[in-house]
Amino acid sequence: MSRRLLAILTLTCAVAVGNVYFPQAIGPLVAAGLHLSPDAGALVVTATQAGYTAGIVLLVPLGDRFPHRPFLVTLLALTGLGLLAAGCAPALPPLVAASALVGLTTVAAQVVGPLAAGLVAADRRGAVIGTLLSGSTGGMLLARTFSGTLGESLGWRAPYLVAAALALLLAAGLAVTVPVTAPSTRRRYPALLAEPLRLLRAEPELRRSCLYQAAVFGGFSAVWTCLALLLTGPAYGLGAQAVGVLALVGAGTMLCTPVAGRLVDRVGPDPVNLVCMLGVLVSAAVLAAGSLGGTAGLVALTLGTLLLDVAMQCGMVANQARVYALRPDARGRLNTAYMTCAYLGGSAGSWLGVRVWGAAGWRGVCALVALLTAVALTRHLRDHRRQGSARKRATRAVPGAVRPPGPGAATTVSGVSTPPHRSQVIVGTTGAPQPVCTSRSGGPWSAR
Repeated sequence: MSRRLLAILTLTCAVAVGNVYFPQAIGPLVAAGLHLSPDAGALVVTATQAGYTAGIVLLVPLGDRFPHRPFLVTLLALTGLGLLAAGCAPALPPLVAASALVGLTTVAAQVVGPLAAGLVAADRRGAVIGTLLSGSTGGMLLARTFSGTLGESLGWRAPYLVAAALALLLAAGLAVTVPVTAPSTRRRYPALLAEPLRLLRAEPELRRSCLYQAAVFGGFSAVWTCLALLLTGPAYGLGAQAVGVLALVGAGTMLCTPVAGRLVDRVGPDPVNLVCMLGVLVSAAVLAAGSLGGTAGLVALTLGTLLLDVAMQCGMVANQARVYALRPDARGRLNTAYMTCAYLGGSAGSWLGVRVWGAAGWRGVCALVALLTAVALTRHLRDHRRQGSARKRATRAVPGAVRPPGPGAATTVSGVSTPPHRSQVIVGTTGAPQPVCTSRSGGPWSAR
């Protein structure tokens, strides 16, 4: 893949993902402009994320069925029209409907990911995924800043109209730059829709990645949905522009995801996931201090949101690298299953966050983040213990065998060093070679 193509695909991810997140910064402006309660503005965010989840389920599998270029152009054109409708909506019901349409069609980033994964070698896949996610992160964070600043100056409709123009311009650009690709399957649409469920049942590593991302992204969405309520409420009394400025601090995440991708290529996804989950727990504790208000509270919110953004996005790099490595001929459907679970978690997090905010305030929202992350961390530690037990059993099964290495370690057999994550030969007491294969995460499975 050329650098030019990677840059164009990264920009596509930024624009498409930004459409999901910029309403978070203007929720209070929407509510004020339409003469609604502050909580009603959160319905626009929830509708967009719910539509995005539906788009992943209904449209992303078609990325395995149709050539990528016309499919991407169509998606972005429809997104632009939906944004125009949202910007012209006279009341909340049509705005919510248009927001759901925008979410449904702005799934181009989820089509770009499988496309890019198929255009690069396996040892570069993590780095490319990290670069694409840096674009998604940039779109997510900068879109909040853009919408908050523009909405404060020109009203809540302006961000929708500008976003519509960007989507339509990008659709025209993709029509002449994306290479021609052949579909990886000829299955009919109903079979494509059913395939992600079958993959979820068949692939335990897919289920694990889905749980990790749904839990962490749920907490992430709860924070950013309620952050506008905190900053514009009595504790701070700031405008919607403050939400955008705070989001801009998290732009440093764009520099971290490519590094996380290279780290995943080197040591595997599990260690990266562990560090990221611990980072989310720390961020929840730091964010809780934001309820203090004043300068100390703003510092806590700045540091906490930065750490939360970095941990969530780097964990996503690890999860997607694990998912894309499972079945190369079904990456679109694997990504559908993964992202559906992730955004169901995000939608649930937004919904729960607003209700926890009403019942327990900002500290309750931070406790929700910690609780959701603890669920994922408990599963991760349990799986790690099981993998360790499996390695010990495999070692005992071969008398005199050398303990299999962990993920990312090289093995030396008869003076020859073999790279990590490949089949290893362990010599027993009889001198006969005993083949033992290790998975990406280091867990053994019997050679057949």
